[in-house]
Amino acid sequence: MTIRNYLVPPSLAGLRADAGLAKLTGMSRTTSAELLSAGRVTMNGKVIDKSVTLVDEAELEVTLPEPLNPLEVKESPVSDFRIVFQDDHLVVVDKPAGVAAHPSVGWDGPTVPGALLALGVQLSTSGAAERQGIVQRLDVGTSGLMVLAKSELAYSRLKQAFRDRSVHKTYHALVQGHPDPASGTIDAPIGRSPKFEFKFTVSPDGKPSVTHYSTLELMRAAALLEIILETGRTHQIRVHFSAFHHPLVGDSMYGGDPTLATKFGIDRQWLHAVKLSFDHPITGEPVSFESPYSPDLVASLEAARNY
Repeated sequence: MTIRNYLVPPSLAGLRADAGLAKLTGMSRTTSAELLSAGRVTMNGKVIDKSVTLVDEAELEVTLPEPLNPLEVKESPVSDFRIVFQDDHLVVVDKPAGVAAHPSVGWDGPTVPGALLALGVQLSTSGAAERQGIVQRLDVGTSGLMVLAKSELAYSRLKQAFRDRSVHKTYHALVQGHPDPASGTIDAPIGRSPKFEFKFTVSPDGKPSVTHYSTLELMRAAALLEIILETGRTHQIRVHFSAFHHPLVGDSMYGGDPTLATKFGIDRQWLHAVKLSFDHPITGEPVSFESPYSPDLVASLEAARNY
């Protein structure tokens, strides 16, 4: 058995337990409901069912049943998963929201390696068992471009390129309000939250984290930003703009207004990896890839413009 502990953040207080647990863990709502129905979830020490309302800062303990093997990549076809480019050494994909970068404990949904396996693409065997071929990650709720290694040499060189910050990643994000200044740099270290196991926060004891941004478009209640990461910390964009008091639209984990998200018709953070550029790890030639917004982002952006 695997036991995971969480604290309910204010943004999820008041939600039904099955919906809130899904948002906390990244599991599907169906799986969350099954765990609750099986008595595998307690809140402040008491077993709860799926219809119970979550309480602010309550302690949740989730017991995940076996078998849950985070090391196993399972074939998982994804209808809107797209290969943008591949050769003998690497593959660039356009990842939809709802697909995890790699298998992990508690996640029963599709993964990037699993989607590639379903398409007959084999990745490098370098790296930890559940992350073979993985040289970068995107959050489950973030869509867009992601590169993976197919050969061992490509894996080694791409990992080094990310460490050297020579891979250029550009994101577009819809944030609440209007950032002031309209363009700039957020330089604030990020570490794990002392209160919430699954969250990160700006902390003087965290790792150096630098985010550059510029405003592309202003709307009544939101702004569309272009963001370039100098570092690549977990949840970096989400944490930095939350700390900047302009959380991403739809990002309830980091302070996004759920009412505004509903009005804009978005149920995940509005964040898309729109461009990826780097030198090919084998040929040395510069390569660059772009990804259009997914349909849900297009629709919510139009709703924000008309709000």
